[in-house]
Amino acid sequence: MMLIPCPWCGLRDEIEFHYGGQAGVAYPQDPQAVSDQDWAEFLFFRDNPRGEFAERWLHAAGCRRWFGLRRDTVTNRVLDRDDTRTVAQ
Repeated sequence: MMLIPCPWCGLRDEIEFHYGGQAGVAYPQDPQAVSDQDWAEFLFFRDNPRGEFAERWLHAAGCRRWFGLRRDTVTNRVLDRDDTRTVAQ
């Protein structure tokens, strides 16, 4: 079991959350102008590091807000939350 610190609700069990993927992946400025190869890379290719990783999470069973955090993917230890409290969708 992993406990995730929601910025609004506090520490909660992981079953209350949905994983939103890698944080900081920018949506293309002009999606119509992007090649099929670049669009596929935007949709499907993400980093998968061993160790520290910035992620997005949705507190689906709680406040229903998105937030970011950094987590160690080896130990599942949460290193810190996003300072701004919210993550653009």
